[in-house]
Amino acid sequence: MRRFAVMAALVPLMATTVATTVATSPATPTGHELTWKRCPAPTPGQGKGGRPDPLPDGTAWECATLQVPLDHARPGGPRLPLALVRAKARPVAGERRLGSLVFNFGGPGESGVATLPPVARDDYLKLHRRYDLVSFDPRGVGRSDGVRCLDGRAFDAWRDLDGTPDGPAEERALTGGFRAFTAACARHARAVLPYVGTENAARDLDLLRQALGEERLNYFGISYGTKLGGVYAHLFPRRVGRMVLDGAVDPTENAEQVALHQAKGFQRALGNFLRDCAGRRDCPVPGGRAARQKDGEQDNRRGGRRLARLLTRLDSRPLPTADGRPLTQTQALYGIAAALYSREFWPYLRLALHSAVADGKGDLLLYFSDALHGRGDGGRYTNLQSANAAVNCADSSDRYTTAHVRTRLPRFRTASPVFGELLAWSLLQCTDWPVTGAAAATDVRAPGAPPVLVVGTTGDPATPYEGAATMAERLGVGVELVHRGEGHGAYGSGSTCVDDTVNRFLLDGTVPANRTTCA
Repeated sequence: MRRFAVMAALVPLMATTVATTVATSPATPTGHELTWKRCPAPTPGQGKGGRPDPLPDGTAWECATLQVPLDHARPGGPRLPLALVRAKARPVAGERRLGSLVFNFGGPGESGVATLPPVARDDYLKLHRRYDLVSFDPRGVGRSDGVRCLDGRAFDAWRDLDGTPDGPAEERALTGGFRAFTAACARHARAVLPYVGTENAARDLDLLRQALGEERLNYFGISYGTKLGGVYAHLFPRRVGRMVLDGAVDPTENAEQVALHQAKGFQRALGNFLRDCAGRRDCPVPGGRAARQKDGEQDNRRGGRRLARLLTRLDSRPLPTADGRPLTQTQALYGIAAALYSREFWPYLRLALHSAVADGKGDLLLYFSDALHGRGDGGRYTNLQSANAAVNCADSSDRYTTAHVRTRLPRFRTASPVFGELLAWSLLQCTDWPVTGAAAATDVRAPGAPPVLVVGTTGDPATPYEGAATMAERLGVGVELVHRGEGHGAYGSGSTCVDDTVNRFLLDGTVPANRTTCA
C-alpha cells in the first residue's frame, strides 16, 4: 500500500530513463494553537530532499506541530508531537475558499509532510485553488515520534533473508529474523507501540480538524488512508465533510485474507503487464498468445515461464549489482511488485528485466526493491517499514505460527505462483509482537455521515478493487467510483474521468451515481 513512497523514490530513475464506540467532538477548536513556520528539509526518517519548493503559483509550504495525547484515554497524560504541513488556498476571482483538505497517503508509515509538497505540484493544483492542502505524519511516523527498529546495516541484512524458505534451515533463519526485528522495535520504541493504532490516529485527526478551525473534516485518504478515513467516519460521523477514499481497503478482512487477496491482486497486475509486454519489441519476457487462467484472469503463459525461470535461478545464484549487494530472489520479487504500483513504471520494469535476463545485472530490480522499503542514499532507511509493522500489528489481533503458514502455502501458491509464498510467510510479521492487537477486522459503519466517495481500480495490485465495494457497503454511506485501469490509486493516474469526478465532488459537492465507471 505504498504507491507514493515508491513513486517518490523512483523519480530519478524515471527522469533519467478498530473500535466500536461512536464518539462525537466539539465543532470548534479547544485550545490547540498552531504556529506555522517555514518548513525544514525532511529528516532521514521522513525521506530525502531539501526544503519543499513553493507551488507554481508561489504559495509557500508551512509546517507546524500539534501536541496530542499519547493515550487518548488519558488526555491529561504524556503528549506526542504531530508534524503538519500546509499550503494555503489561492482562490481565483469569483471563487471562495472551502477550508482545509487533509491528506493521508497510506502505508501505513507514509510521511504526509514529506509526500504532499512534491505530489501536489502535479496532482492537486485545482484543489489548492479552494482548499488549504494539509497533511501530517501520523503518530509513529516521521517527525511524529517515528518508530525506529533497525539501523541501515541491520535492515539490509534482514532484507537479505530468504522470504520464501525452501527448508528447515531457511525457515529458522526467516523466523529468527522476524523475532530480531520485533525485539529491536520493542527495545527502541516500546513506549509508543501500544498507541500507534488507527483508532488513535483517527482521534488525532479530529484534534487536527479542531486546530485547523474546521467544523467538518474534508479528507482525501489513499490506500491505508482509506482505512483511517473509514475509522474516522465511524467514530465521528457528524464531523465528516467531503471525504474521498481512493484505493480502498476491505475493512472486513483479517491479516491472512488481506495477504491472500494481495497475492491475487499482484498476480493479476503481473498478468496485465506480461500481456502488454508481449506486444512490445523491447519485451524481455516475450510470449505467444494470451491464455485464460482458471480464475478468469488473463496471463501470458510463455512470458510467465521465462520470468519464473529467472526467479528460480536467483534463489541459488543472485545477480551482482554495482554497490555490491546481491539481487536475491526475494529482492527481485519485491522489485517486480514495486514496479506494478503504477503503469508509468512498466517501461522501467521491462528495462529492469532485460538487464537481469540479458545482461545478468540486478541493479534496476534492486533499485525498485529499495524504493519499496524506503532505502535511500548511503543505505539509510526512512521509518516506513518500522511504522508499517507497528501500526499493522497494533491494529490486528491475528498472530500466526510457522505451522499455520505451512498449511496455507498451497492456497497462496494457487492465488499467485509468483508472489504467493512471499506474502504467506509475511504473516509472521506480528507473531511475537509485544502489543496485543485491537481486532481482526475494522468497523467503519458511519450512520449519520454524508456520502463518502470510494474509488477502486480494477488493476490495483495492493488493494484489489473488490475491496472498494465492500468499503462502500460497510460505511453505509459509501458511493463507489470504479476505475478501469492499472496501478495503486486512481486519482492523478491519467484518467480525466476519475480526476473530474473527484474534483466535482470535492469542489462542488456533486455526488456521482453509485458505481459510476471511468476508463
